[in-house]
Amino acid sequence: MLSLNNELKVRTKLFALAIIKFVQELPKNYVSNVIGGQLLRAGTSVGANYRAACRARSQAEFISKMGIVEEEADESIFWIEILIEAEIIKNGKADSLLKEANEILAMTVASIKTAKKNK
Repeated sequence: MLSLNNELKVRTKLFALAIIKFVQELPKNYVSNVIGGQLLRAGTSVGANYRAACRARSQAEFISKMGIVEEEADESIFWIEILIEAEIIKNGKADSLLKEANEILAMTVASIKTAKKNK
């Protein structure tokens, strides 16, 4: 079984790749391009910032960097919800992506709580 550290590294990278593919499939218009760009930045940043957190030099730095992961995961959820609610994408098309974003967010929040408790 993968450790939580390795599991999150893998999952956040796969999430970034799924975001890239998802954004590439959005309709080609101004609104989709703007929202897609925001989602692309936030979604790919989740994994990049998680990797940075894993290399933190202190518990405080880890907690700080994980806070960025939390923000970017939550922002990703926001942009996916906007795409759904604005009916830019069909209902159900982003379900698995939204589910994964929420799971990553939950694991991130749990890691931050544990790190703060152990500080």
